[in-house]
Amino acid sequence: MPRHARIDIPGLLQHVIVRGIERRPIFLDDQDREAFLSRLRILLLETETDCYAWALLDNHLHLLLRPRQRTLAEIMRRLLTGYAVVFNLRHNRAGHLFQNRYKSIVCNNDPYLLELVRYIHLNPVRAGMVDDLETLADCPWSGHCELLGRSSMPVIRVDEVLTLFSSQRKVAQKNYESFIADGLHARPMIKLSSGGKRSSKALDPSIAEDAVFDDRILGGGHFVEQVLNASSPLQNNHRMPFTELVQRVANCFQIAPATLSAPSKERNIVRAKAVICHVAVRKLGIKGVDVAATLGYSSTAVTQATKRGEAILAADRDLEKMLGAIAKL
Repeated sequence: MPRHARIDIPGLLQHVIVRGIERRPIFLDDQDREAFLSRLRILLLETETDCYAWALLDNHLHLLLRPRQRTLAEIMRRLLTGYAVVFNLRHNRAGHLFQNRYKSIVCNNDPYLLELVRYIHLNPVRAGMVDDLETLADCPWSGHCELLGRSSMPVIRVDEVLTLFSSQRKVAQKNYESFIADGLHARPMIKLSSGGKRSSKALDPSIAEDAVFDDRILGGGHFVEQVLNASSPLQNNHRMPFTELVQRVANCFQIAPATLSAPSKERNIVRAKAVICHVAVRKLGIKGVDVAATLGYSSTAVTQATKRGEAILAADRDLEKMLGAIAKL
């Protein structure tokens, strides 16, 4: 199954997860951690990037970032490449330090921002790096101590996070501590290291079952459609009318366009609909609800068909070439 391209647009909240290659340690001691944090602080200032939570564990790390001016890819390339060079020199090693791809999940601010702050800052406790919340409060390797006012070298936008708990700083810190404690004792724990329907609805049950979801996005419905439309490579270019796309795909599959608007289990029609969904949503930036109305699908069916369409084109290069002129596939 082909992997999706990252969604990388300045202004979006992103949960970033970085793991060591083969799950090996990326921090061997406190000097390594401090070197990483120093580099992170400088980059956040230089690139005008906001950080709302972070945690450094032995073999992985979490960041909750909102790049304002630069792409996340540029920031992470500078951060990880620079740190890896210093790490390898210091520990007399060679080769890759991180897995090839860091993981990034686009997040809807409400209701996920605070839940992600809690999820990330509780990672050291759940991973056994510290024993309890009292120890976590004095641990310098997560942003939790910053929000409690116990760090002299802040990384986080502390005021911006605390004002979500109260306009008075002391009250906000007390409320934040209670919020963290509630999350530690909650069962079952909601896993927020991925996007898609399951994670999104776990925190926001109000999202409709047939809303549009994406594995790269924590959130659903209108937010997902907005992000996908904004990330379309052709969003600012002339777009082919959807009716013309349907006609061209129908010609490729040698079927009548009218058959694509009615329910059918015929393999050729199902495959054609999947390809239409993928090209329309991912390449032409057409809204999923508009695609659904034409093809007789629900929004959920469009999301599922979009994934199938990507796989079909990846496996059938001749078909990909036939459709290439539509959206530079």
